[in-house]
Amino acid sequence: MQPANPENAVDLVRDHTVYACIMGSRAFGLATQTSDTDRRGVFVAPTPLFWRFEKPPTHVEGPGEEQFSWELERFCELALRGNPNILECLHSPLVERVDDTGRELLSLRGAFLSRQVYDTFTRYALGQRRKLDADVRTTGAPRWKHAMHLLRLLMCARDLLRTGELRIDVGDRREPLLAVKRGEVPWAEVEARMVRLAAETEAALHGTPLPPEPDHARVADFLYRVRRASACLPDTDHEVVQGVVRAGRVGQG
Repeated sequence: MQPANPENAVDLVRDHTVYACIMGSRAFGLATQTSDTDRRGVFVAPTPLFWRFEKPPTHVEGPGEEQFSWELERFCELALRGNPNILECLHSPLVERVDDTGRELLSLRGAFLSRQVYDTFTRYALGQRRKLDADVRTTGAPRWKHAMHLLRLLMCARDLLRTGELRIDVGDRREPLLAVKRGEVPWAEVEARMVRLAAETEAALHGTPLPPEPDHARVADFLYRVRRASACLPDTDHEVVQGVVRAGRVGQG
């Protein structure tokens, strides 16, 4: 659920962000002059906010355009499930803001990676492929930008399973991918690439260096220490936070 008072949610992002980065085409190395700047971040809601019936939000949109942030616990939960968007956020080469907590979060990137990414990335890719097929049936052509990003995602998943490392910048694959976005590659050829990449991704699973499961215990320890440190803030800081709650400025997440 969205917070009851969006203005206060924005305060949480402004005052308690531990990590912020740029995502989308700019992080992927696929930006053009018309590309948006997608910003993503992680904030830590002060622990006293959880001691009330009304909880802080799990995510916040804004305050800027194309900006979205997750509360730390929700972010870690999604990352442990192998959510592609969350994992890629952790590996953005364009970091705008990071504090000590954020740096420790980044040091845990490997703890979130496991063979589960095959299922999550593949499931997401299949969903996108169905949408492209529906576009072709309806209009005779896919949305070429979406086709480009699906190819990028499949490449990313294959390489992650092969190497155990997640790299989201496409590097020297930029121009071939942008040619797809411009509609210069026949749909039949794009389909063939998707089929080939899907097969290569499945083959990579069998020899992947990734562990069977993410390191839940290591992530849980990190989250516990962050919550504990926040709970041990000076009393003056607690009074400010609890005053915010009493004023009804924080809604349910």
